[in-house]
Amino acid sequence: MSNIRVRIAPSPTGPLHVGTARTALFNYLFARHHDGKFILRIEDTDLERSDKKYEEDIFEGLRWLGIEADESPECSGPHGPYRQSERIKIYKKYIQKLLDERRAFYCFHSKKELEEEKEKLLAAKHPPIHLCEYRTLDPAEAAMFTQAKSDYIIRFKTPSGRKIEFQDLIRGDVSFDSDLLGDFSIAKRVDVPLYNFAVIIDDETMEISHVIRGEDHISNTPKQLLLIEALGFKIPQYAHLPLILGSDRSKLSKRHGPASVNEYRAAGYLPEALFNFLALLGWNSGNDREFFSKKELIKEFSLEKVQKSGAIFDITKLDWMNGEYIRKKSAKELLELCQPFLADFLQNQNSKIKIQNDYLEKIIKLEQPRLKKLAEIGERTEYFFWAPEYDKELLCWKNMSDTELIASLEAAEKIISNFQTPISKEKIEEAFLKEIGEGDKGRILWPLRVALTGKKASPGPFEIMEILGIEESLRRIAAAKQKKM
Repeated sequence: MSNIRVRIAPSPTGPLHVGTARTALFNYLFARHHDGKFILRIEDTDLERSDKKYEEDIFEGLRWLGIEADESPECSGPHGPYRQSERIKIYKKYIQKLLDERRAFYCFHSKKELEEEKEKLLAAKHPPIHLCEYRTLDPAEAAMFTQAKSDYIIRFKTPSGRKIEFQDLIRGDVSFDSDLLGDFSIAKRVDVPLYNFAVIIDDETMEISHVIRGEDHISNTPKQLLLIEALGFKIPQYAHLPLILGSDRSKLSKRHGPASVNEYRAAGYLPEALFNFLALLGWNSGNDREFFSKKELIKEFSLEKVQKSGAIFDITKLDWMNGEYIRKKSAKELLELCQPFLADFLQNQNSKIKIQNDYLEKIIKLEQPRLKKLAEIGERTEYFFWAPEYDKELLCWKNMSDTELIASLEAAEKIISNFQTPISKEKIEEAFLKEIGEGDKGRILWPLRVALTGKKASPGPFEIMEILGIEESLRRIAAAKQKKM
């Protein structure tokens, strides 16, 4: 393939959705695989809902994921401007062309009239298709109406009896009956284009070769093809991606969990993990392989390996994959990644503790095998920063009596008191196992671990004591004994 140019065109009306990010990723991988160009443009003609903060969220989210645009509002390019709000003159020219050629016309029906028509058609079990009586109105008369009315729109004069066909690179042959489209709207006014019109102008003037988008846009394609034909544009190749579904196989929404890229970032997912995970939503390499670098995905990606059926967004799998990426990090890398999350956690706890990096690195290294998300680091390690609080019943191993518990804690205390600073996990473990012998290890180690952490689940007491040190470990055992006295 040559001169490959693809695009993603989100609206800045909300945070960058993971579905939009997946579409951007597939376009990006396709472009890079074929040495083509990936264009980011902003569809901001809905001025009431568009917001610059969401535009920045789109830029930042894609940048964080590692999806770099070749042309965009940020980096410019030869086919700009890349915001629809800055392209009104371009749209106006083509809308006027369709009006002059009588392929488009002014519709003066009120919203109320259109709603009533729709209700009647549905009640009669007919498709809600609007065949507009104004389609044959003389242009001079239409011009007079536009002076008198303010709620008109511009519609495309859809030809009747046409079969509209195209070949989808994922779904094969697709066809529509033009009689089921009706006279669809293309603009509110000459200077206010609507989606189906603006998108084909942008794709033509930006020389887009392939339109890769979600399958929810399939129904827009016949309308766009009619407009492309009417304006004499080149038809791009289409590929409609499977929808992303929640675990219940309904369309992914916030009730299934975080919906925006920024929410996943804030929860402590790594960009390379989310990049890898999103690439597998509807695509696979043809084998059971799960982990790919960006470079490997660019090399392997093809539309032929994109599935037709919906792709399940399995948050459990993402957590697992993110954990695996966390375990690949060096101690220094993970320390740098975890520090902002730990700082936020301590601030939320109103703590002003200053933590030395060498101490923090030991803690993070201990938790690295268990972390699934970076944001977990605070709750998982809080007992390293202040003495834990817990119910005294948690200290008991099985049906242990108070007397047995005190004896257990005193036994641990005696062993620890014999250590010399600094202590190592190996020496601690050796001393305890020698003391316990063939007995029930839980009778000593469970109360000890709870005394140190205040948690039901945590790393083992030997690793924890190595980091806490002798004095702090003894203080916590003494506090645990007080709970039972």
